[in-house]
Amino acid sequence: MPTAPEAMTLKVIAHIHTAFPTKFGIPRQSGLVDSLRGEIIFTPEYRNADAVRGLEDFSHIWLVWQFSGAVRDTWSPTVRPPRLGGNTRMGVFATRSPFRPNPLGLSSVKLEAIEHRPDVGPVLIVRGADLMDGTPIYDIKPYIPYADCHPDAAEGFTGQTQFHRLQVEFPPQLLARVPAADRDGLTGVLASDPRPSYQHDPERIYGMEFAGLEVHFKVDGEVLTVTGVDRR
Repeated sequence: MPTAPEAMTLKVIAHIHTAFPTKFGIPRQSGLVDSLRGEIIFTPEYRNADAVRGLEDFSHIWLVWQFSGAVRDTWSPTVRPPRLGGNTRMGVFATRSPFRPNPLGLSSVKLEAIEHRPDVGPVLIVRGADLMDGTPIYDIKPYIPYADCHPDAAEGFTGQTQFHRLQVEFPPQLLARVPAADRDGLTGVLASDPRPSYQHDPERIYGMEFAGLEVHFKVDGEVLTVTGVDRR
């Protein structure tokens, strides 16, 4: 029998453009903030309309991508999931930590439209992505409900962590500094609590970059208050 290769070379087929120039604030999973918009632009070799023929008939797609901001030369068999407070160790293969033997991510996103632009070819407009701006994408596959959806699946330790939403207090004068098209996405990100789960100082001011803005906020209990919005 032929021996499988120990390593393989992956080609970057596209990059995604999102509102997140840094990791802080990115939703912990895809689909948590449906209003977040992203654009997937193919690299020159793959700017072929035939490659996406029929994709418009699917409502969701899978993205296989690289944790480009978390590449390491070594790996650990255990990691500390943020949703367990950052102190409990779990096996790396029982988590979705970016610090893995191969820094690959998998996200299911909504395919809103396919635009054909003369300068870059087909562009996929998606919603609900949890990727940093410029993230390289290795593959795109259609989401198939009968095969990919398992309503009765066990959720492991993630079932012990309660996903909560914060009440966002956004002063009107600060909200007015946010372009209208970005307001729902930003509010959704803030409501999903971008802080590490082990930080609970009500006086601490956090800063987050979003769509060319520097957004500052603090959290007291279940209420997040925006304290500043400035153009970067």
